[in-house]
Amino acid sequence: MAESTALFIPTAVHPFPGGAERAWKAVQGHASIPLTQLGWKSVGLLELTALPTVREENWVPAVRSADALLVWGGDVLYLTHWLRRSGLADLLPSLSDTVYVGVSAGSIAVTPYNCDAEFDLGFVPDGSDMAQDADRALGLVDFTVYPHLDHPEMADATLSNIEKWAAGIPVPTYAIDDNTAIRVVDGTVDVISEGEWRLINP
Repeated sequence: MAESTALFIPTAVHPFPGGAERAWKAVQGHASIPLTQLGWKSVGLLELTALPTVREENWVPAVRSADALLVWGGDVLYLTHWLRRSGLADLLPSLSDTVYVGVSAGSIAVTPYNCDAEFDLGFVPDGSDMAQDADRALGLVDFTVYPHLDHPEMADATLSNIEKWAAGIPVPTYAIDDNTAIRVVDGTVDVISEGEWRLINP
């Protein structure tokens, strides 16, 4: 990491109450998962909501040269909306040498299905078309992720609830707790865990 550059994307947390403070804590590395404080050579901030108003030649080279994209958690629907609208979603498949690091919503966003769609709909502004296809994410991998398994503050993240949701999804679902990560390299999937996880096949 001492030789690697990273771009941090806090966008997903903005729709929530206190989103501005949450974003700042995440940027500072004062959140529960201090992504920005892992000893990177350098860290930049990439705010997706700004990119449609910025010339591509002023942000795309920074993305292409980064060794890692650190995509923070929050509202999956909002994040996928801005990944698409910013143009980063179209760019991601070409970043073959870049490590995509997603936390919570940041990980769900690259899967085919949004397990948080019902929850996320409560944060859509009146009159916005963001709610269209709320249950779909980017589909850059061929499985879904349901994070925060058995988290005490997330009543919907019990294994039984996740299994009910996964029963309606035509691809495998990984139910993972906060001590588990999924690594995908050239299509090969590995689970790295010091906690609990379950693979639920359709």
